[in-house]
Amino acid sequence: MAEVRPYAVLFDLDGTLIDSIALLLASMRHTFQGRPRQPTDAEWIEGLGTPLPKQLTPYVESDEDRERLVNRYRTFQLENHDQLMSHYEGVIDTLALLYQRGHPMGVVTSKGNMMMERGLKFIGADDYIEVAIGYDSVHIHKPDPYPVRAALEKLEYLPQEAVFVGDSPHDIKSGNAAGVITIAALWGPFTRSVLELYKPTYFLDDIKHLPALLDRIAAENAG
Repeated sequence: MAEVRPYAVLFDLDGTLIDSIALLLASMRHTFQGRPRQPTDAEWIEGLGTPLPKQLTPYVESDEDRERLVNRYRTFQLENHDQLMSHYEGVIDTLALLYQRGHPMGVVTSKGNMMMERGLKFIGADDYIEVAIGYDSVHIHKPDPYPVRAALEKLEYLPQEAVFVGDSPHDIKSGNAAGVITIAALWGPFTRSVLELYKPTYFLDDIKHLPALLDRIAAENAG
């Protein structure tokens, strides 16, 4: 009988591994300051998990206008990254434990690669992440399954051998479409009632409980 490999564990970044909501909202407010059409905080949070240009599109007048706002947003985010970014308790201890247990890990985010890498370094997660798929890594983005499949291909894992932990509907939709086990992270900005609509396989209220959940998943699928 073939030995079963430890599950590959994919994570979203913002709202899942790093608490960047304050930074993202401040970046949005700065970007739209003085403009007649701008999103509310709730509208901006609803779009988190999708690429920035897509988030901006309903509020811009032209492609050139969108490009200006992208640059304004990213410049502010870069300048204020470390001051407004926060840690989620238990993330690094959990990643270290999963690493010791042999779980290959990856990140799948719609964030630009430079900011993705900076965020991983900020929390000290870069040593544990084997594959990182950001906005610049792929040409199709969440909620499409393509970036999840791209991460699995790099890890040389099949969908049924992987889980995807994410806090947004876009993460759940992407993971479900890719055929992986989806785990809704309830410590981000989205509520359980919102995420239930997208039918994640499991819910998780604390990242520290992830190793135990992976044990449970392995036991359930062993029969």
